[in-house]
Amino acid sequence: MDSQTTTTTTTTTTNSAVFVTGDRSPATPTITRTLRLIQEQNDDPVKKIQAAKEIRRLTKTSPRLRRLFSDAIPSLVSMLRSTCLEANSAALLALLNLAVQDETNKISTVDAGALEPIITFFQMGNQNMQEHATALLATLSASPVKRLTIGASGAIQFLVKGLNHGTPQAKMDAVMALSNLSSEKHNLGIILQSQPIPYLVNILKTSKKSSKISERCTGLIESLTDFEEGRVALTSEEGGVLAVVEVLERGSPQNREHAVGALLTMCQSDRCRYREPILKEGVIPGLLELTVQGTPNAQSKAHVLLRLLRESPYPRSELEPDTLENIVCGIISQIEGDEQSGNAKQVLADMVQVSMEQSLRHLQQRALVCTSSDAP
Repeated sequence: MDSQTTTTTTTTTTNSAVFVTGDRSPATPTITRTLRLIQEQNDDPVKKIQAAKEIRRLTKTSPRLRRLFSDAIPSLVSMLRSTCLEANSAALLALLNLAVQDETNKISTVDAGALEPIITFFQMGNQNMQEHATALLATLSASPVKRLTIGASGAIQFLVKGLNHGTPQAKMDAVMALSNLSSEKHNLGIILQSQPIPYLVNILKTSKKSSKISERCTGLIESLTDFEEGRVALTSEEGGVLAVVEVLERGSPQNREHAVGALLTMCQSDRCRYREPILKEGVIPGLLELTVQGTPNAQSKAHVLLRLLRESPYPRSELEPDTLENIVCGIISQIEGDEQSGNAKQVLADMVQVSMEQSLRHLQQRALVCTSSDAP
């Protein structure tokens, strides 16, 4: 469900065949007949449903056929407004396949007025229709040019509700859609108003920390901590900060980067307010590990956060240089609980050992290079 852009083409229908401009390869009789059925102005819902199902089948894996059937989009959107549930479902799934990896079809679907009927499906109480609607929104939201339009349609509040009440697949698609939409700051404000933090935290608690859904949840939380309401919501939610700390410890590299970014934003916004809640969850061992094993961006953020978590974020004197070891020792002396302190000291000792081993290997490699260059 991405926004891969494809070259815009047009479909030409003749009495005998369908051609795609720029391709000139004729469509099969099945494609020609299916297009004609879906576009006919008649009151035979059975034929239209069959045509929509055929479009879904044919466009499942073929980018070329998605281009061929692009002219069917207005007719499929009209089917979304039908009072027949089977017609709604067939049209939704056909539109979903047409939009996958086709930027032009995504835009055409939104421009044809699909958002309004899609939102009505969330109000029906039919779980299957809600799941299909969420999947289509996740696909459409991958188009950067339509994210503001989707955000203004009222879809966000239903996507947030889906984080709590949806099927596992619907939750995955809702997180993806919200993650896409959050790239627009205006949408981010609407998402925040819908109070998603409790649901995002719950997903983090119950998901594998290295999973894609966990990664998108943490990325969304990182964006929401730019707002004071988001920071307050995270610290107010029971286990909220702990869930982010656990991602920092066991998540994928990108997920850990999101997690340390969220905690750093909180501490930078109001160090006095958020330092203790972060320290209380035992973040130090994970941060120490991140300074040597994280992505370059995560390493940098971890160093800054460690300095902020110290009693004073600045060097105490010239006699005590602002080294990572001194920073961590300063924090360890303030941590309540022998277990946390012991874990932090052990990680710091392991880091020193790793650093010594890396330095030794570097010296050995340099010696080997020098020896090779001296050889006749």
